[in-house]
Amino acid sequence: MRPHLIGIDDGPFEKNADPVTPIVGVVMEGSDLVEGVAMTSFPVDGAGVTDFLARWIRDLRFRPGLQGIVLGGITIAGLAVVDIERLSEALELPVMVVNRKDPRQHRLAGALESAGLADRLEVVDRTPPSLPVSNGLYLACAGTSAEEAARLIDASRRKGEMPEPLRLAHLIASAVVRGESRGRV
Repeated sequence: MRPHLIGIDDGPFEKNADPVTPIVGVVMEGSDLVEGVAMTSFPVDGAGVTDFLARWIRDLRFRPGLQGIVLGGITIAGLAVVDIERLSEALELPVMVVNRKDPRQHRLAGALESAGLADRLEVVDRTPPSLPVSNGLYLACAGTSAEEAARLIDASRRKGEMPEPLRLAHLIASAVVRGESRGRV
């Protein structure tokens, strides 16, 4: 199985200094063939990220061949919260969220409340639960079963824990901002 997935990650930014951050998508077949790279930007802590991502992905020339979307968390560009169920429905594609740590231990609710963005908590509460999968990752998914999502993620991993499309999106987004890549997804 060699799925065609897009991994999406944001670039680093300085809170209260950078108005926007780059968003990078890497489309891959399996774990070793990069088919394309796309880039856009989104306001830090901006509203409407789910609709923004749906429009952006829908307009990519790679969209017809995609079999899924991989995110490294439900937030992007700071505290912009992605509604993975709505994104999956809008694009008729599975959306998979992978994390190295159990997201139930995350302090997202407190961060949203402190930032005056408590209205986004309903999206957080609606997010399907993350389940532990192989290699110590946690996986939440929408638009597919947990078993199928785990198969897609496993088929897109190479040597490391993270799916290659997401890992490469992270490296590229970091390099766009800092001039070179660094850090882990």
